[in-house]
Amino acid sequence: MQNKRGISQAFAAPAAPLSIRRATVFDVFSMSRVLISSIRDLCKADHGNDAGRIADWTANKTPEQIRDWIGGPGRYWLAEQNNEAAGVGGLAPDGSISLLYIAPAAAGQGAGTALLAHLEAELLRDGHAEGRLSATRTALAFYRNHGWQEIRTDSNCCGTSCRTMRKTLR
Repeated sequence: MQNKRGISQAFAAPAAPLSIRRATVFDVFSMSRVLISSIRDLCKADHGNDAGRIADWTANKTPEQIRDWIGGPGRYWLAEQNNEAAGVGGLAPDGSISLLYIAPAAAGQGAGTALLAHLEAELLRDGHAEGRLSATRTALAFYRNHGWQEIRTDSNCCGTSCRTMRKTLR
């Protein structure tokens, strides 16, 4: 039995590489789907499956709102794998990371790590020696594992308690 699995894995097509590109207004529907499904399915530690909290958190994640974001001063990226949206990342005008959400189907496969590295590199290119972000309870361990340190607990972030974090960028 184990032999058959090994043989099928040996002949399976390799996973398609992840690509990260600047988001455009043509991506708003994909971005909205990633944001909402990520919050709904992956952020349960923060919203506790409370329908009202999920609705509040996702209320501004509509394609129309995202179109306004893309036309505004922030910058946004879409991570794609196998022609599917795998993640959404964003930088605020002040140089902080404003978004980093991964599609549930892409969770645990490196998309978050790649997108975070991309956002950190963008901050460096912009001349920032330090990165800042607000992390939900769900994302806290992820950021700690990537060298981010907690500064303080914020009272309200996405309708839940968040931690302000920082990282010296190299």
